[in-house]
Amino acid sequence: MAIKMRLARFGTKKKPFYRIVVADSEAPRDGRFIEQVGYYDPKTEERTVVLNEDKVRKWLDEGAVPSDTVKSFLKEKGLLKPKKAV
Repeated sequence: MAIKMRLARFGTKKKPFYRIVVADSEAPRDGRFIEQVGYYDPKTEERTVVLNEDKVRKWLDEGAVPSDTVKSFLKEKGLLKPKKAV
């Protein structure tokens, strides 16, 4: 079972609101998830991204793989570990 950190869409038509969740990679986008670790609101004047840093670090340490969008949020907040040089 691969674990992914990704967005789940909520809100109404033309008013999206996203939760940043940890879910099984085979679960549907808006389906069952393990834990909510933050949210993203693209409709505010300056887009809003809120993350629970303790939960994010815990899941990254356990091997959760962030989606491309979530990875960009984590880089903004400085939560991604730099890759080791070989």
